[in-house]
Amino acid sequence: MNAPMNSAMLEALRLTRAGQLLEATALIQRTLNGGHGTEPAAGATPHTGTPVEHDVFLMDAEPAGHRATRARREDGPATDADFVIVDPEPAARPRQQPRRGPSAAAAAASPARPAWPRFDGAALRGQWQPLHGPFAQPMAKGAPAPLPEGAQFLTASFTNHAGTRAYRLYVPSAYHGQPLPLVVMLHGCTQDPDDFAAGTKMNELAEKRHCLVLYPAQTGGANVSKCWNWFKGGDQQRDQGEPSIIAGMTCQVCDSHAVDQRRIYVAGLSAGGAMAMTMAVTYPELYAAVGIHSGLPHAVARDLPSALAAMQQGRAAPLGGDARTIAGAQAVAAIVFHGDRDTTVHPGNGDQVISQCMPPTAPQRTQGAPEPRVTVQRGQVPQGHAYTRTLYQRIDGQAIAEHWLIHGAGHAWSGGSASGSYTDPKGPDATGEMMRFFLENPRPEVAG
Repeated sequence: MNAPMNSAMLEALRLTRAGQLLEATALIQRTLNGGHGTEPAAGATPHTGTPVEHDVFLMDAEPAGHRATRARREDGPATDADFVIVDPEPAARPRQQPRRGPSAAAAAASPARPAWPRFDGAALRGQWQPLHGPFAQPMAKGAPAPLPEGAQFLTASFTNHAGTRAYRLYVPSAYHGQPLPLVVMLHGCTQDPDDFAAGTKMNELAEKRHCLVLYPAQTGGANVSKCWNWFKGGDQQRDQGEPSIIAGMTCQVCDSHAVDQRRIYVAGLSAGGAMAMTMAVTYPELYAAVGIHSGLPHAVARDLPSALAAMQQGRAAPLGGDARTIAGAQAVAAIVFHGDRDTTVHPGNGDQVISQCMPPTAPQRTQGAPEPRVTVQRGQVPQGHAYTRTLYQRIDGQAIAEHWLIHGAGHAWSGGSASGSYTDPKGPDATGEMMRFFLENPRPEVAG
């Protein structure tokens, strides 16, 4: 990090700890846009609820009111570890504290697959419980549409060695104990499950297509702006950190409800999209396909400087020579959406996600294996955005990946509802296309 950027980060940290969040935001905006970060922070206008794509800023990982619980962070110079990457934060509102549940051992690995052990859903039995306490209150921002008769939108929690997270689970009215597909939806920064469900309209589509939908909830204790910690090395590994929580939560739902094991999918927006990619890489035997909207590839950051570089440049390669890719582990089909006017996460990250999903390059490919077949289509949403859709298929027609580049769109869920945050109703319909792609790509049958 250069000297002006470092100076700006330290000043932003001081402002944040003093509770001057708007001033810290304005300071970081000027710095990232080429201004002098050490200038006095100009008065910023309050967040209106409509996202501004360039509102990327950095905040101390602790809310100001929590300084006394970790006083050691006040001693000595600030470091990159004192910051987290977040999306725009609305005007301050009361924060819900995470429910501290008892720790539990990680799910036991199956001896039949030592390299990629499967979770044993039965081993998680007894950890599911209706959630009471702070998380039982209605979550902030948008609210999903009223439930159809017979449908449920449950609230529960999951605990393992890495921590506790709440979640919402949509159960369609058509569910009567028969196995249904499951879609795991990871929200973006400052969002929560209710807001994400409202904005994506995934519940309404799941009601029509007869799917369960799981919405894990990040906590303000894990990240002050409730971002999934995609950029931390400890949250990029199998059986560690947030990936272990999300995967364990997925298997907990498989234990409490009938789920079609060949049709479990994961998707996310922004930081949630980056974490969805990590889930596909670290648990390829669990998720049959992945949807990434305005996200980043797996393991392109380990700290603040590398995260900023990946977000702003979109040219980062996975850090560390042994970083797994989807192609290098087990095939997981991927569908990617990204706006070409996204100034929060560079659209080049969408290209990098696609590259990470491709089969090995020619020198590594099995001799005689054909190149993927590429088809490019262009379209226009009536009175909305134009788009370029690129399909990557194997020679037998099986999907490898699908890339939707939306022309004129920023950092928002394409085709979403204005009742949720970070949405662009001008389409195309990312929710519908992701669901279509998911259901077209179940996990292949495995002999034995």
